[in-house]
Amino acid sequence: MQTLALHIPADHPSFAGHFPGMPITPGVVLLDLALNAIATHLQRELTTCRLNSVKFLRPVMPDTALVIHYETNTAGNIQFDIKDAEHVAVSGVFHA
Repeated sequence: MQTLALHIPADHPSFAGHFPGMPITPGVVLLDLALNAIATHLQRELTTCRLNSVKFLRPVMPDTALVIHYETNTAGNIQFDIKDAEHVAVSGVFHA
C-alpha cells in the first residue's frame, strides 16, 4: 500500500460555483487530483485509464489535507481511498 499526501487549497477554482455558501470539492476534481498524484508517483501515463468503480462517502471541504492510499495489482487495477484526517471520503478502482 502506497500513501500520498494531497491538499486542496481554499482558493481552488472549483469552489467558485460548487456550492455558494457551502463549498465542497466536486467529485471529478478529487478523482483527477488522485489520478494525477498516482500517475506521478508511479511515473506512468494514466490518461487512458478507466474508472471501474467509485463511492463518494463524505464531502471534502476547502483547505483540507487529504491522504491517498493506493495499491496496484497484476490485472492493472489501482485500488484507492482518499481520506481526510479520520474518514474515507472516496473509495474506488482505476483500471490502467
